[in-house]
Amino acid sequence: MTTAIAPADAAGCAFEPQGEGRVVEILDARSFRLADGREVRLAGIEPVVTEKANRTSALSGIVAGRDVTLRGEDDTPDRYGRQPAFVFLASSETSVQGQLLAQGEALVSGTVTNKDCASILTAAEAEARQAKRGTWADPAAIKNAESSGDILAGVGRFTVVEGKVLSVRQAGATTYLNFGRNWTRGFAVAISRRVIAAFEAGGTAIKSLENRRIRVRGFVEGAWRAANRIVAGGAD
Repeated sequence: MTTAIAPADAAGCAFEPQGEGRVVEILDARSFRLADGREVRLAGIEPVVTEKANRTSALSGIVAGRDVTLRGEDDTPDRYGRQPAFVFLASSETSVQGQLLAQGEALVSGTVTNKDCASILTAAEAEARQAKRGTWADPAAIKNAESSGDILAGVGRFTVVEGKVLSVRQAGATTYLNFGRNWTRGFAVAISRRVIAAFEAGGTAIKSLENRRIRVRGFVEGAWRAANRIVAGGAD
């Protein structure tokens, strides 16, 4: 299934051209190899954790054997040698990222700094969530911040969590949003100084999130603390 995004909206993730090529191999749920040998990673999204046999099927159904164009803010390869990019099928203004999100086969990551692009991606994700497509068919797709055990079962995974911020505390260069009354046991979000600067630039004071119900996303870390980045979706 392909869900289209209006061309005018898709332009927000256009960025600078980074080349083109034909997809000859799907490497994982968000990476593929071009005929010229380049390995490309879809920027701005995180893969949904599914059964291994189905991990690549959604991406394969969209790009396998197809010509694609690459766009992005920076074509510097990641540590695995993959080129991060926003990917478009040839002669299309609809990003592959947007299609995967609208199918519920991916999640918006916390790395998209361009507001227009972030808005487009989160809108596609919201569409899938409202229609209960893909991962959103599972009522437990968004974790409850009060269920720290459930959250910690996903250590190392990209996770979406929702709950009420009970306190905001700073320790060195890191600010913590505490969702539990016992900060050594409850769920918390760790926010770096760099991310806080981005919030402030957007007109949001981190302290203002205290006593508000918000949705956060990021990678779960640690035996007793889950570290996430707050991204679009923010405070309800």
